[in-house]
Amino acid sequence: MDWNPALLVVGGSVGAFTLINGAAGLLPMPESALRNSWKWRNICTSLVHSVVTGVWALLCFYLHPQMAQDLIGTHSTPSHCLVSVSIGYFVHDFADMLWNQRLQHSWELLFHHAVVISCFGISVCLCRYVGFSVVALLVEINSIFLHLRQILLMGNMQRATAFTLNSIVNLGTYVVFRISTLAWMTRWLVLNRDNIPLVIYSIGSGGMAIMTVMNIVLFYRLLRSDFLKPSREGKREKEKKI
Repeated sequence: MDWNPALLVVGGSVGAFTLINGAAGLLPMPESALRNSWKWRNICTSLVHSVVTGVWALLCFYLHPQMAQDLIGTHSTPSHCLVSVSIGYFVHDFADMLWNQRLQHSWELLFHHAVVISCFGISVCLCRYVGFSVVALLVEINSIFLHLRQILLMGNMQRATAFTLNSIVNLGTYVVFRISTLAWMTRWLVLNRDNIPLVIYSIGSGGMAIMTVMNIVLFYRLLRSDFLKPSREGKREKEKKI
């Protein structure tokens, strides 16, 4: 088997995100984060990944628009490198959670990461479906605001204007870059069924089904926590006054 240079990029990415994780521990932490410094480091590292890969994915389509016309066979070196870097992050985060968090608290994310690593790994090794993988990474635009939300919560800023604004942008980008993107990817898989080998199609379809369910559940949790819960609390306060 020929040596795949992408393995070097993946390995370098694992090392880079491990260093970023360590550096995050040197940042000033909110008082509440001191009780769980691992979570603070993990969220900060995830935020860096989301910013880098989200912007990178947009640039890939902007600089190489042909890839949007052929998500199977067409890709650029930067897009292939992007998917490899993202694999490295998910490998790092998988190991980080497995080592530092109880399984009952992290099994959903561990399962998510395993699916992503498998799908992205096939893309990188075969040098095919790279465009499809870059489309998947557009969801990281929304992840920026998901991670900012966690950071604001750790800083006890849930009543601040910044948290409210972030919640609105978070929900909006969730619909555009996460739910809509996943729906479009599912449609693309169905329409291109005849151009995709059965094994790859089965893995991709299974992965999309799992991601769709997980993201619908997360959307409901966000909606209930950031928008429905305050209204319920206000209603209870009114009832008490009456």
